[in-house]
Amino acid sequence: MTSPRYDGAQGTVPADDTADAVVFRNVRPFGTESPVDLTVVDGRFTDHPAPAAARVVDGGGRVALPALVNAHVHPDKTTWGGPWVSRRPAQGIADYSEQDAELFRSQDRTVAERALGLMSHAVTRGTRAMRAHADVAPAYGLACVEGVAAVRQQLRHSLDVEIVAFPQHGVLRTPGTAELLEEAARTGTIDMIGGIDPIDFDHALDEQLDLIFRLADRHALGVDLHLHDRGDAGTAALRAVIDRTRALSLQGRVTVSHVFCLLDLDERELDAIAAELGLADIALTTVAPSPSRVLPIARLREHGVRVGLGTDGVRDAWSPFGNGDMLHRAHQLGRVTGARTDDELERCYHVGAHDGADVLGLPRVDFTTGSPADFVLVHGECLPQIVVDTPPPDLVVRGGRVVARDGESVDATEQSLP
Repeated sequence: MTSPRYDGAQGTVPADDTADAVVFRNVRPFGTESPVDLTVVDGRFTDHPAPAAARVVDGGGRVALPALVNAHVHPDKTTWGGPWVSRRPAQGIADYSEQDAELFRSQDRTVAERALGLMSHAVTRGTRAMRAHADVAPAYGLACVEGVAAVRQQLRHSLDVEIVAFPQHGVLRTPGTAELLEEAARTGTIDMIGGIDPIDFDHALDEQLDLIFRLADRHALGVDLHLHDRGDAGTAALRAVIDRTRALSLQGRVTVSHVFCLLDLDERELDAIAAELGLADIALTTVAPSPSRVLPIARLREHGVRVGLGTDGVRDAWSPFGNGDMLHRAHQLGRVTGARTDDELERCYHVGAHDGADVLGLPRVDFTTGSPADFVLVHGECLPQIVVDTPPPDLVVRGGRVVARDGESVDATEQSLP
């Protein structure tokens, strides 16, 4: 049985003796001072009394927080859980991409084995959903997509996964990639078509964007484009994405990742293009790598732009760093943006939880009646302190069922807490 999905309708959830009901006793949602009991019926919170047969989980005064959403990750590339890999210097995307292929060929473990290690670890650290970019190129065929899809099926009870067919080696500059993207779209395995720097890397703005948007439109898929280009090249590509989104009525189904070019704009220019993004309902994602490369999230939100947070690559050919823990990424967002006040620190967590859910089209977890019971219980004083100290969750709950305890996956039917 897959975890129940909430369709967005509000209202009370009835509790009856045939329902799957759990009471999480003595917990503090968002770190409130006074503990409360949370009742979950069929995977959603309810304000009705619990059925007599409801199971009980004693939270011991722990803080209850929404599970997090990783809006941008590359699990197919990871070496997580394997032997140390020594990396050598690289210059530019083409060099990194070649090292990706070398690493792929050198691994004894399959894509599915490596991705499973990282993705299941992410679940134990409180991730409820992720958008997974899987490389598509002649160097891999569809092996990366198929590997991540296999893990999605294996973790379907504990993790929502959207798969992006990502042309890391370029769409036009690497012959055979366009055909592989078409094949991936036909299989029904993927949720989105990816793209990458259509001007400075692929040198084919119209050809690349026409191809990926045509595939998305024909196969009812979304689009998620990596855009690292700065300056005029970046803004030209972004405006071309906006134009195609409008022309094909793909509002709400297009995301642009990284979008460093926005950081080169003055306030007037930023407001103008942010307004266009908001009207076209194009989402953005950031991985908050540094102060000079993190999106102006608050300013974008003023124009209705959804902005998600992700971990990007984790211990791959690009970088030896990363752990797949979205609480750590919320902490990093706070560090690179100079968060200091409690409100600023709390906002960093909400970007990883609520805003990420918005980007993936998932319901927010706010502990009100009808919202999904996807949350963590963690020892802590308050949410700002948790963002700073990043304690691991003691319990991870998905659809009202325990899926991890003390950093280890557990049988989803277990409901007790020591």
